[in-house]
Amino acid sequence: MPQLAPNTIPVADTSLDPMDREAFRRSAHRALDMMIDDLAGVEDRPVWQAMPDALRGRFREALPREGSDLDDMLEDVRADIAPYVTGNRHPLFMGWVHGAGTPVGMIAEMIAAGLNANCGGRDHVGIEVEKQVTRWAAELFDFPASASGVFVTGTSMANFIGLLIARTQTLGMESRVMGLRGSRVTVYAAEGAHGCVAQALEMAGIGSDALRMIPTDATGGLIPDALDAAILHDWDQGFRPMMIVGTAGSVNTGSIDPLGAVADIARRHGLWFHIDGAFGALAALSPDLKPMLAGIERADSIAFDFHKWAHVPYDAGFLLVKDAEAHRRGFSDVNAYLQRAPRGIAAGETWPCDLGPDLSRGFRAFKTWFTFRALGAERIGDSIARCCRVAARLEAGLRAIPLFEVVAPATLNIVCWRLTGDHDEALNAGIVMDLHESGLAVPSMTTVEHRPAIRAAIVNHRTTEAHIDDFLADLTRITKARIASG
Repeated sequence: MPQLAPNTIPVADTSLDPMDREAFRRSAHRALDMMIDDLAGVEDRPVWQAMPDALRGRFREALPREGSDLDDMLEDVRADIAPYVTGNRHPLFMGWVHGAGTPVGMIAEMIAAGLNANCGGRDHVGIEVEKQVTRWAAELFDFPASASGVFVTGTSMANFIGLLIARTQTLGMESRVMGLRGSRVTVYAAEGAHGCVAQALEMAGIGSDALRMIPTDATGGLIPDALDAAILHDWDQGFRPMMIVGTAGSVNTGSIDPLGAVADIARRHGLWFHIDGAFGALAALSPDLKPMLAGIERADSIAFDFHKWAHVPYDAGFLLVKDAEAHRRGFSDVNAYLQRAPRGIAAGETWPCDLGPDLSRGFRAFKTWFTFRALGAERIGDSIARCCRVAARLEAGLRAIPLFEVVAPATLNIVCWRLTGDHDEALNAGIVMDLHESGLAVPSMTTVEHRPAIRAAIVNHRTTEAHIDDFLADLTRITKARIASG
């Protein structure tokens, strides 16, 4: 062996690649087989189960200084990780609007991780994939082909970016440098709007006090006349109305604002019309459901998540903006280290980092592109429509059981109910916790009409009518037992 110069370390000792590639290959195949088996058996396990205290203690161990055997680590995953995740892959996880993932998405995530592309910018295929997904989204929502889009962590971030674009569009480029400078801007959303809308105002330095919550009707949709009156009042009081946030699928009940009427009001007052479509916007993939979103094509921007109803692996949020130049004005910047060139890897006029705050960005577009290429928009749309049919079955089943009252119409896929009569309202929460701890199902608690309610969001493409029938039987049994126990 040749002598090394002083302080020289062999490459093999500093590289993080496996020393034995064939052994790594065997372990990698084992890992893939393990996860395929895990997905195949998801219904055979509890929806959710609590972690033992002893296991929690393992996650308080100090930083490892030495590496571990990969096969030993895979055994740890099998025994200590996989059984205790959220549970959203299971057909009876209904508590929150969580995507369930797909096997092809799992493969896509593995490939994306192997490619390890930074998709903040520069001239490479990752940017073209993201542009293609943007064109697909524009096609889906009847936006012009020139529309702009950017992947983010989720709709909370997409709503925040939409707000910043509206600010720049309303107050001009100087607002990026000088801030509001005393401008008393206001933003409007339905009473059932997601809390991230208020949070976006806080993060932008505008303050959530600028958010006007507009009353809703019996379906949960924003009342247009109340919106118009609120805007007129703010104009009269010297405020600067800036933006309306419409909701396409409220997180509480799945309600949809009258988007066409809201668009009319936005145009009349010269306001930016943004839509929070976190999960509901993708109902546009179903020809049967798309008419419920009439008016969405008139929005200036739409925020939604591919990782919810399209089941792309987390995370894959997206913002679509009709006016590409307005989008770019909100974020583009020129730094010495981000100079563009006419040729080479630094080529390209607009990079994703010109469209949002992230410079270091993963290849989220790939797993979205891969999922739609593998499954097709039609199949994904059919699964979305089925979720709504399954929710309708749950609603009908609850209405047929005297123990329960449905407290909000199931506009899309969310059903809310509570015990009938004068039972202690804490009893509803007790039923939910009993279901969780039994491992049978995971609904959640919410508030409807200022009272607690049980909520089920049917998002999982694996959930069938048979699952709902079993759930109704378990719900009834557990409720009766809870009532009997006092």
